[in-house]
Amino acid sequence: MPLALKVESAELHRDPQQLANEILRLCQKAANRAGLALRKQLEEAGLDAASIARANLPTEAEVARQEIVEEQDYDTEPQSWLRTV
Repeated sequence: MPLALKVESAELHRDPQQLANEILRLCQKAANRAGLALRKQLEEAGLDAASIARANLPTEAEVARQEIVEEQDYDTEPQSWLRTV
């Protein structure tokens, strides 16, 4: 979860429920990305796949899929940060 939150003053004029929903969505997105980063660290450290699976951390595909769904829900272009290079 975030350690700090900065909200621009213009955002405070929005519907409070919409603002709260946006903050919650961004927190969930950050948590998914942090879980993915932890999964990668555990894999790099040599932890076996069964142990990582028990940790219930998201995979790259799960995070990408969730972000694309969110982008479609919020009427933005699908531009997931997870891309093959």
